[in-house]
Amino acid sequence: MTASAPAVRSTPGSTDTVIIDAVRTSVGRRGGALREHHPVDLLADTLAHLVERSGVDPESLDDVIIGVGRQTGEQSGNVARNALLGAGLPVSVPGTTLDRQCGSGQQAAQFASQAIRAGDYRFALAGGVESMTRVDMGPLFDPAGPQGEWYGRRALDRFDGDLPSQGRSIELVVKEYGFDRAELDAFAVRSHHRAVAATQAGRFADDLVPLRGLTKDGTEVDLRADEGIRADVDPAKVASLQPVFTADGAITAANSSQISDGAGALLLAERSAAESAGLKPRARIVSSAVAAADPVLQFTAILPASHKALAMAGLTIGDINIVEVNEAFAPVPLLFQREFGIPDDILNVNGGSIAIGHPIGSTGARLLTGLVSELERRDARYGLLTICEGGGMANATIIERI
Repeated sequence: MTASAPAVRSTPGSTDTVIIDAVRTSVGRRGGALREHHPVDLLADTLAHLVERSGVDPESLDDVIIGVGRQTGEQSGNVARNALLGAGLPVSVPGTTLDRQCGSGQQAAQFASQAIRAGDYRFALAGGVESMTRVDMGPLFDPAGPQGEWYGRRALDRFDGDLPSQGRSIELVVKEYGFDRAELDAFAVRSHHRAVAATQAGRFADDLVPLRGLTKDGTEVDLRADEGIRADVDPAKVASLQPVFTADGAITAANSSQISDGAGALLLAERSAAESAGLKPRARIVSSAVAAADPVLQFTAILPASHKALAMAGLTIGDINIVEVNEAFAPVPLLFQREFGIPDDILNVNGGSIAIGHPIGSTGARLLTGLVSELERRDARYGLLTICEGGGMANATIIERI
């Protein structure tokens, strides 16, 4: 595929955005190893490590853009600004926090890239954080919610008084597209197997921020791996679990993403500015898109978002060497695979959020970090990331290894 891929050029008059470096924390289980880390401090450690490792002059940073999916409690302030101050960055560096639900970290990178392409920024940090242990997730996982608490009367009236929670919505997707329980469970088991293999092979090691965490009994230890991955996942046990959202449903705790804690960040730059500063880019952002679809079937927008990103890049799916589709629930990557006909060996090659975990705001940064590293490991050219988001939205980003 690499040999036949066409040359892709930037739009005339635009500026290339490059990824200088990218890092992420280990992902902790809810109530697990990262339970004592305030989310602002977790992100501060991540930003500080990224800046030190990349060698960028902190004074040159134009902005820090951070995604947070649930902005309440310890995540209710401007997490980006608070974390950059905690990281020891200059007080002259601004920061802003955004919410595009599960794609928040990816959207942060896309907004930073757009500002660089427009010529407004030269260097920016982008990423995300979420502590699903320390911050109340509210009605997010309530099978009956969120309804009026989030949507208000006018939006509800437009959809006959019923905008379903993500749990009920994904069950509607299962029925609409004819997925069966065995297919979903097999994908979940595969996610763990691939994540175990990637961990044992050391594929995540260079991406990780050095952190200390706590064992169950409170002992402090170095965190060197994602906490949720199960080396001993039992297909029979997975098949025995009861549905969590509807009595006759197919979605269980096993074929859903894990509730987790984590952070991730990328250093993005205008290409000539990076080269002038002596910084070596690892990849460039070829195209980025956002799309929306039916908010009742909340998970289908990954399809128009990905088609849009491919069209903007002047590429076809056959040019893409690695695809990452966030495993919010098993039907989501399977829906993408069905639409685009991609082979199994390029989809979520190192496992995904079912095995590793899905700290909402940070997942986009984690997946972009892993995509850069995997393209390098395989000496491959193009990678595509897409993430479904609450409300029926999705982001898609295509990157090219440099």
